[in-house]
Amino acid sequence: MGLLDSLIGAATSAAQGSRPGSQDPANGMPGGLDPQLLITLVGSLLASSGGLQGLLAKLQSGGLGEAAQSWVGTGANQPVTGDQLGSALGPDLMGMIAGQLGGSREQASGTLAELLPGLIDQLTPQGQLPADDGLGGLGALLGGGNGAGNAGDLMGMLGGLMQSRR
Repeated sequence: MGLLDSLIGAATSAAQGSRPGSQDPANGMPGGLDPQLLITLVGSLLASSGGLQGLLAKLQSGGLGEAAQSWVGTGANQPVTGDQLGSALGPDLMGMIAGQLGGSREQASGTLAELLPGLIDQLTPQGQLPADDGLGGLGALLGGGNGAGNAGDLMGMLGGLMQSRR
């Protein structure tokens, strides 16, 4: 489960880092983010972008190459604004993400601007892209058809990860 654990850990770490001390008492997730929604969002973003490498290429062509490379590298992560990220990813992708989050494109781009730098940083701890480009284990879990798990398993796993990070 290595890559899946990395994705879950990265997403929850990124969320924790962006909203220090803010947790939803109902699910223990930082900032009130639903863990299943967070994993679905990450999976959709990676899948619609052609994996992590495709997402980085999109950011590069959208003028955020230097910031994105800082997230992959081992140095400090450069911040981006929601407007910058929304512009780089485009209205179609931001509309899809907004639909999943149940909010506006502006809210979606703001949320991604908070989460994406830490997420990519966690997925590339040695400054290198993962071998399967971030899609392998996540797709199997979300599909649930390969015996990889289901939503209940995912919630339990995320809950355990959150407990171990406190």
